[in-house]
Amino acid sequence: MEEVKTNGTLIWSDRWRLGALSKTEMMNIGFTSVLIGFLFVLFHLFGNTVENVDSNSAFTWMIARWGDKESFGADYSHGYLIPFVSLWVVWARKNELLAAPKKVCMWGLGVVIMALAMHWLGAKMQQTRISLMSLILLLWGIPYYFFGWRVAKLLIFPCAYLIFCVPLNFLDALSGPLQRVAVSVGYAGIDGLGIECNRVGNMLMSPYFQLNVEKACSGLRSLLAMTALTAVYANMTQKGLIKQWLLFASSIPIAVIGNVGRIISIALVSITTGQSFGAGLHHDWAGYVFFSVAISLMVAFGRLLTVNYKELFSTWKKAYLNHS
Repeated sequence: MEEVKTNGTLIWSDRWRLGALSKTEMMNIGFTSVLIGFLFVLFHLFGNTVENVDSNSAFTWMIARWGDKESFGADYSHGYLIPFVSLWVVWARKNELLAAPKKVCMWGLGVVIMALAMHWLGAKMQQTRISLMSLILLLWGIPYYFFGWRVAKLLIFPCAYLIFCVPLNFLDALSGPLQRVAVSVGYAGIDGLGIECNRVGNMLMSPYFQLNVEKACSGLRSLLAMTALTAVYANMTQKGLIKQWLLFASSIPIAVIGNVGRIISIALVSITTGQSFGAGLHHDWAGYVFFSVAISLMVAFGRLLTVNYKELFSTWKKAYLNHS
């Protein structure tokens, strides 16, 4: 059997040729293909029943919402990356998935039936979001049925991560509170730097600049992107659910701090280079300031969670006693 390896990594094996596969393996591949085709037909041809929409595809509807600027849909422009990140997580765990014991589990069949019922309900209610949620549940429930809980447990995160693809319009209600928080904390930060500034509603006014913090600048888009980024970072770097959830929850204040940093940077640049540049070109590219601040805080908090404080305290105590 010919094998090709690079740096110890298997690149190709004759075992993968179709002619080398056993009858059982060919049947499994055929059954998997039929299953994938069934899901595609179900959600592409019968996935969307919303009136006044040209396509019956749930996928087409979802992708259109990612770029919909009329209803904050553009806040989900990161949706294009989510499936690839989910697949990467599955690939990173391929050895664990292959090593996990496998057996048919009837609980998984129950999940599949529930997911199909959700899709039917979503179609009847003309709620494509419910249908998309049922697709995510199906993608988890089918392996659960065929391979059992040990495999399903490893797939919980990559499947659940796909929720970040689904535009959840109720989150638009957060734009107002986030806008008020950004204005209040931004004003406090600018005033704390000793810069003359007054707040009038959502306006920050100074002899040097005038900033109107609109809903589009509330930080909702940044918050959604940051929660998606923090979720995968926490899952891959933290051991234990408590630490993972702590780091994920921290993405909310981190996103707020990052957005406030962006507002303050616009004010400082406006003072030094003029209103036209600060509220113009710098404003358009200030997202880099947000992610620089937010990602730095995310990594720093993640590192704090990985510190063994018991061992660190013992080291300090030992050093203190030796010094004394």
